[in-house]
Amino acid sequence: MMASVFKGLVLAINMLTAIPFFKVHTFDRGINGYAVMFYPLVGLILGALLYLFYTIAGMFFPQAHVAVMVLVLWVMLTGALHLDGFADTVDGLYVSKERAFAVMKDPNIGAMGMIFTALLLLLKVSLLIHLEHVELLPLLLMLSRYNALLWIRFYPYLSTNGIGSLAKQEFTTTQLMISSVMVLVCVTLFQSWVVWLASFLAAWLTALFFMRRYGGFSGDIYGFGIEMSEIVLLHLLVLSVL
Repeated sequence: MMASVFKGLVLAINMLTAIPFFKVHTFDRGINGYAVMFYPLVGLILGALLYLFYTIAGMFFPQAHVAVMVLVLWVMLTGALHLDGFADTVDGLYVSKERAFAVMKDPNIGAMGMIFTALLLLLKVSLLIHLEHVELLPLLLMLSRYNALLWIRFYPYLSTNGIGSLAKQEFTTTQLMISSVMVLVCVTLFQSWVVWLASFLAAWLTALFFMRRYGGFSGDIYGFGIEMSEIVLLHLLVLSVL
């Protein structure tokens, strides 16, 4: 069991980041549920790296430039994975439901996906420039990936094949509870219950929209949801509503 847990952690890091760590992409049965369980922890690690970089770079560079560098590092650390899902999902929203998934699977980004991704990055860098509670970046990235975990557990996956289907099949209630405890401990340590509530609301609204649009989720939609969760929580932090 411990071997499966460790392989699940490694798989989660390999899937959600561009950090080299004994690259595991085999998706062996028995480890995919553990990988999902560790999504929030991976978010916490990513956020901690961004906060550390922000703190060090802030000693030498103007705040606006630091914000741009943090965003660049953010994209690099995640391998632009969620941005790719965001762009594909946006493209799918500008065609009929019947054509949406064919458009989303197209390896070429469409005009609307490109435009909205550019706007998303501009919005993110502006929020980072005005962000005062930088210390909450680890929690922000943790909660946004916890949302993906909730979508995987509680909402249909729209394909019977692929990684997402396998992850949903193997992700258990016990693993959900373990991950939830990790999140609640961090929320308590950061004393940020309002942020947690806002994250939960973002997860619910995202699910409501895509259940009405498609009747479920796909891998691209998970990425879209993570990006939108981050935007919502960044706005909350800029407004200092804690």
